[in-house]
Amino acid sequence: MTSSASTATPTKHAFDRRVEDVRSPKSDINALILDYLTMEGYPNAAANFSREANLQPHQDGASIIARQEIQNCIHGGNIQTAIETLNDFDPEILDEDKALHFALLRLQLVELIRTCNASGGDIQPALKFATEQLGPRAPTNPKFLEDLERTMALLLFPSESLEPQLADLLKPGLRREVADNVNRAILERQSQRREAAIRQLVRMRVWAENTAREKRKNLPERLDIGLNGEEPDSPSRQILQGENDHEPMITT
Repeated sequence: MTSSASTATPTKHAFDRRVEDVRSPKSDINALILDYLTMEGYPNAAANFSREANLQPHQDGASIIARQEIQNCIHGGNIQTAIETLNDFDPEILDEDKALHFALLRLQLVELIRTCNASGGDIQPALKFATEQLGPRAPTNPKFLEDLERTMALLLFPSESLEPQLADLLKPGLRREVADNVNRAILERQSQRREAAIRQLVRMRVWAENTAREKRKNLPERLDIGLNGEEPDSPSRQILQGENDHEPMITT
């Protein structure tokens, strides 16, 4: 007699059953998605989604496009263009935020050093830029001075021999950090929140789960974030899968 494996459906955890009983209104989910697309700088996707979901746009399209252009420049290493575009958009942002201005100039120095190291070329442009743009600003803040000294150390060692702390300056993470800070500064200047609401919700969810586990509450071993409940043809699902737009993703 041949035995067969059991096909009984696994019993769901009590927590999972409680979650299934909670249904967030689709209008709330759509508003959350539109908020993300707007705050993170996806103008075409935000416009398409607002039409398909019958929602009012959260921000003027020109503002979103400007933020996207600035972020794309930073992620591409075109820092001078990013600074000029930001100044054209709102010249007071860098005038009032000295730390942000220094961070952009420091990143521009990193890009000059990167170009110099890659080509084995003249280091004079990097030295001249550091002397004229960063040198006068560094003494005004101990952190500025420390950041400048670390950055200049990139000129002293081959890129393959850098200590991890210095090597990190040449990785995409620094561009992402600066781009994110610029985006937040623009949003704050426009009296907006500094980040998309979903980022706050995710942090809150992580905190709630960690707190519950610390108190030994009865939870499943693994909790999904819960983004798989949309219908395949819903506007929010299409946006998340990139079907409505072909804008380059900005990793922030």
